[in-house]
Amino acid sequence: MPRNRKAILALALVAAFLGAAAQEDAAWRREREQMVEETLAQPRDARPPVRDARVLAAMRAVPRHEFVPAALRHLAYGDYPLTIGHGQTISQPYIVAKMTELAALKPTDRVLEVGTGSGYQAAVLSPLVKEVYSIEIVEALGLTARERLKRLGYANVEVRIGDGYAGWPEKAPFDAIIVTAGATHIPPPLVEQLKPGGRMVIPVGESPFDQELKVLRRGKTPKDIKVESVMPVRFVPLTGGHEQPK
Repeated sequence: MPRNRKAILALALVAAFLGAAAQEDAAWRREREQMVEETLAQPRDARPPVRDARVLAAMRAVPRHEFVPAALRHLAYGDYPLTIGHGQTISQPYIVAKMTELAALKPTDRVLEVGTGSGYQAAVLSPLVKEVYSIEIVEALGLTARERLKRLGYANVEVRIGDGYAGWPEKAPFDAIIVTAGATHIPPPLVEQLKPGGRMVIPVGESPFDQELKVLRRGKTPKDIKVESVMPVRFVPLTGGHEQPK
């Protein structure tokens, strides 16, 4: 085959690949837009809608399909949790958006996330705040999430492997803390690491079947807190080496 014909064929193959990739990206964008409009901004059930425009913009922008196993990508924008291995799940989009909204985030905030999982919640937080610190106790998940977040360009997210119950004292205090696993009680170390005026969003319950999503607001001291129950939820349990408070 003449050299110029080889070059033309190569260019045609590149153009076809880029065209297919662009179509795929457009299809994912349409799915995200539908998710935001039908599941978050105007849910079809009795759940309160997500109204924060910045949160909705982040949900439109973050490619959730990149944070689920390849075999489940066709389900990425459905409103349900999906398994990510190691007994863990990626939360349903509505819960991710609502927890983010309840944290009342500002662009200057420094946020702690307990339970990195696949990294999706951290990716949603990334464009909304100055810094995100995320802790994952399952090493394989944490390492994979760290690489994924870096590859996708979420440069203001730092991931460490560790017990999230203890928080991240070296990076404290935080303007907000989001806990993405169900705790039997509100961990005192996390309250201590909140700034005065800070907010914590956390599912709390004795079992996954009686959890309530709670919003904690801290006053001047760790004992000066106000806690509001928002809605029933179901999360995988918060794990770690902590003891129950006596």
